[in-house]
Amino acid sequence: MSNRQILQAMSGLMAGMFVAILAGTVVANALPRIIADLGASQSSYTWVVTSELLAMTATVPLWGKLADLFNQKLLLQLSLALFVVGSLVAGFSQDVVTLIISRVIQGVGAGGLTALAQIVMAAIIPPRRLGKYAGIFGAVFAVGTVAGPLIGGVLVDTSWLGWRWCFFIGVPFALAGIVLLQRTLKLPTVRRQVRIDWTGAFLIVAGVCALLIWTSLAGNSFDWASWQTAVLVTLGVVLLGAAVFVESRAAEPIIPLDIFRNRTVSLTTLASFFVGIAMFAGTVFLSQYFQISLGKSPTVAGLMSLPLIGGLLVSSTVAGQIISATGKWKIYLVAGAVVMTAGLGLLSTIDADTHFGLLSVYMAFMGIGVGMLMQNLVLAAQNDVPAHELGAATSVLSFFRSLGGTIGTSVLGAVLANRVASEMSKGLAESGIPVTGGGHSSAVPDMTTLPEPMKNIVEHAYGVATGDLFLIATPFAFLGLLAVLFIKEKPLKTTSGMERLAAEDAAAVTVPAPRVGSDTAPGTVGLLKDRPAGAEQHEGPGACAGPFGRQVGGSGIGGTSRSPR
Repeated sequence: MSNRQILQAMSGLMAGMFVAILAGTVVANALPRIIADLGASQSSYTWVVTSELLAMTATVPLWGKLADLFNQKLLLQLSLALFVVGSLVAGFSQDVVTLIISRVIQGVGAGGLTALAQIVMAAIIPPRRLGKYAGIFGAVFAVGTVAGPLIGGVLVDTSWLGWRWCFFIGVPFALAGIVLLQRTLKLPTVRRQVRIDWTGAFLIVAGVCALLIWTSLAGNSFDWASWQTAVLVTLGVVLLGAAVFVESRAAEPIIPLDIFRNRTVSLTTLASFFVGIAMFAGTVFLSQYFQISLGKSPTVAGLMSLPLIGGLLVSSTVAGQIISATGKWKIYLVAGAVVMTAGLGLLSTIDADTHFGLLSVYMAFMGIGVGMLMQNLVLAAQNDVPAHELGAATSVLSFFRSLGGTIGTSVLGAVLANRVASEMSKGLAESGIPVTGGGHSSAVPDMTTLPEPMKNIVEHAYGVATGDLFLIATPFAFLGLLAVLFIKEKPLKTTSGMERLAAEDAAAVTVPAPRVGSDTAPGTVGLLKDRPAGAEQHEGPGACAGPFGRQVGGSGIGGTSRSPR
């Protein structure tokens, strides 16, 4: 495909990704106001974020498997349709329970968009050319992340609109994405027998949800050391253990376990998990810090995140272009992990009195690291797996990144609530303010209604607690760096996923199994019997001369390009 054809095909993908990003970012600055209007608690604040991440995390492997079995364009359109439904329900929510349910629906759609967009990109773009297009996606990610909080802040601050339009505004983009995908994305429909491992899918989703519900509620609704913890952890472990057993025997497993025999896939998966913890957990509470600890409006809070997004935009775009030009990618993974770890460490020093200049530098460091690291981990894995495992490999990375983000957000949300409560109790005691009702409330405070002495105590409490969150996230980023260091750099392939899949399918059809008792080496059957007289057979495992005297590998396809496997 030419660059123009690729860009046309990517237009719908970019619209879909923009919608998925907007779903999370547009409500970031609106959440304090939403939670206050609905009379919800700090744990509800965390659940509104976590519910979408949980649904997205649990369904990504299923979407990735469906992508290997069904038409990927149709699945993308279905994902966008689910997003539209979830957005409409969220916009009309009258209580926090309905809002959380709507976020689950949005999360299912976002799971499809997260997995499928990268799978389709790998199908139509060779890894060697993928870097610069991944940079374009990084730019879309940055624009969506920048525009989302700004749009959300403006909508919340505009009296005749309000926070409900934070959900309605994504609907036109989703509908436009459905239309663009229909017109621009042309993918072949592979007719094959479909056998979906529904038992494995159920066990994976149920097991992951049990553990994520535990991490979300522990520390708020019940103690970490309690019978509820024992029940949920045991249930999650048993369900996931059963899932491993079922997946190891399924004809079409949701997550093929043998994919982890690939060293690159295993290490990039591990790194993605730690990046998810550091990135999601580190950034999801920044907006709350801006508005509560620094006392900024939702609109200003959106503007204050620009250094983080600017660093991500520049680093992802520049690194993608250089990788496409040189074919070298590991150095950018290592550099990104180092810079992201440093950025998180710097952010751990913030409090309510941190100057915005320093805060901007710290956020830029983190953004630069994430930009170099996140998308290129996917590129490394996609480059090192057979084409028929592209969907599984991509969805596994997305799954573990989202899993890390969901666990990190849940656990650190509980840590934040407890740390804020502790600091507020301490501040009230030092100020001589009478403590009633147990000393504190779990509700997110409305800063506009607090008297000045109480306002100062709340600002200090949230400032200290947010710095502690980044301190906890920093070691996970360092573990991601260690995983990246052990990834072996391999040359980027120059054929697209569809071309590689065609070669693999041709190899499977052309090469019959060796006959019993035959002394012909595997991979040479069907070639030697038609070989021209006098043709020389090359020595070595799986090597032979094709019909035109061309040496080919173990695929045994004469006159065609060598199979990437």
